Parts: sequence; structure tokens; C-alpha cells
Amino acid sequence: MADWGDDARRLTDAVTVLVGDRNGGYPSGNSIVVRGSAETVIIDPSVTVVANGGAGVPVGAVINSHGHEDHVAGNGLFADARVHIHEADLLAVQSLDGMMEVYGFEGAEETATREMFLTEFHFTDRPDALGFTDGHVFDLGGIEVEAVHLPGHTRGHSGFRIPGGVFFLSDIDLTGFGPYYGDVWSDLEDFEASLHQVREEDAEFYVTFHQKGIIEGRATFLEMIDSYLAVIPRRHQAMLDFLAEPRSLDDLMRHRFMYREHVPAEMADRAERRCAELHIQRMLARGEAEQTDDARYLAT
Repeated sequence: MADWGDDARRLTDAVTVLVGDRNGGYPSGNSIVVRGSAETVIIDPSVTVVANGGAGVPVGAVINSHGHEDHVAGNGLFADARVHIHEADLLAVQSLDGMMEVYGFEGAEETATREMFLTEFHFTDRPDALGFTDGHVFDLGGIEVEAVHLPGHTRGHSGFRIPGGVFFLSDIDLTGFGPYYGDVWSDLEDFEASLHQVREEDAEFYVTFHQKGIIEGRATFLEMIDSYLAVIPRRHQAMLDFLAEPRSLDDLMRHRFMYREHVPAEMADRAERRCAELHIQRMLARGEAEQTDDARYLAT
């Protein structure tokens, strides 16, 4: 049985956070173990869980917050456990082909990414995975975990209300980078709506999968989520300013509105282009920009 030592942070008698490497910095993350009288579940088993050989307790079910490689790394480790994920992201854990569809990878990028997901993230097909919907309650015996659908990062991205005043935010990670909506299954409008929705959650502990980890107290959470939310209009205004003269989507992609210049193009370009597409859609809908005859965009 795995021994997590000081990296197992107990929040309540039933809830323990398994802190990943570098406080859950990618490619790792912070997984949550919830113990009831009838069953124990792990939410988002990270690569560190795999490296440590398990959760330190027998696990009856795995709950994935959404269909991204770092959140499903331990699905194969718990081969005898059920796997649950929101039905909108179900195909991402059922097969590697499904995961590729969520991201929108193609060509050489898809080939390299498949290999990385298999070797670095231990991706294991789980065709037996079960889909849940918003409000689904996992009854563990005296402890209930409730799914809260928070789409935008992916179509099925979900958080979880856990007894004892714990809320798992998953990839609403509250970092200075801001919300990530750079995949074909990402949606800007949904993400922003989800942030306003989760802002109303009243908890004692808010837990992010990456970096921030355990956040104690609602006042601190509100300050952090408001800063996180503010990244969206700041990006939007920066793009509008850039469109003072006609620009193409490729121009927007190369200018970098999410990633810093030192990040390699092979890592950033696809996400930057998708981010720009979503903001352009918002500008056109609001009448803030128009498309020119040569397929470029200009602020109005």
C-alpha cells in the first residue's frame, strides 16, 4: 500500500488531498480521496498517484472531473475500480481516439501526443467507464459526493461538492495564467458562465488540481476567482486593441494572448488560434469587430 507521508493532507475525517509534485504542477496534480462507510473513491488520480503505486487505501471507484490526460493518469492503475466521468466527456476516457477528438489534434502533432499520453500519462482505455450528469450524487455510505457541471474547459468539466465544506474546482485552477479554453471542445461563453456559477459556492476548503492546491476560506477564494475571471476581459481587450488594423487569425495566433513568447510554437499555436477564434466570435456577436473582404478582422 502506498505511503504518502506529509503529501497526504487530511481536510476532514473523510477527505484527504494527495498533493502532487510541485504542489500539483503539470504534469502532476492534486488528487482527492473520499472515504465513506461503504466505499472509497479517488477523484482525478494523477501521475504522482501512479508513481506512488496507489492512494494508500483500497479504491472502489475513480471519478474523473473531465477528459484530459493528467486527470485520468491513474485510471489504468485502478483496473478493478469503476470509472465515472460526465457523459459529455465519456469518449475521452473510453479510448485514446476519443481523447484526441477532445483536443482536436491532427497529423504529426497527434502522433507525437498519442505517444506522450501513453508513455508519460499511462493512458489506458476504459471502455467500461460510466457517464454521469449534473447533480449526480455518489453515495459512499454516510458520505455523498455531488457532481457540479462546470463546462468550458471541456464540455464535461465538473467540480464536486464534498461533505465537510470541501469543493473540488478541478481545472478552474485560479492561477495567474487564467482560464484555459484552447481546445476544440473548449467554449469561452460556457467557461465564463461556469466561473460565475462556482463563485457562489460556499465552502471551507476549495481545492484545485493544479498549483494553488488547498485554498482555505471563502474570502480568499473570492479574491482569487475574481482575479482569475478578470483575465478573460483583459485578453479580450488586448485582442481588440490589436485589431486596430486588419489582422488574420494567424496574426492573432502568432501575437500570443495566452502564452508567453518563450513557449515553443508547437505547444502554443493550436491553443492560441482556438482562443483567438472564440474571442473573435464574441467580438462579432457584440458588434465590436467586423470581418473584412480578405478574411481578416478589424475592430469597429
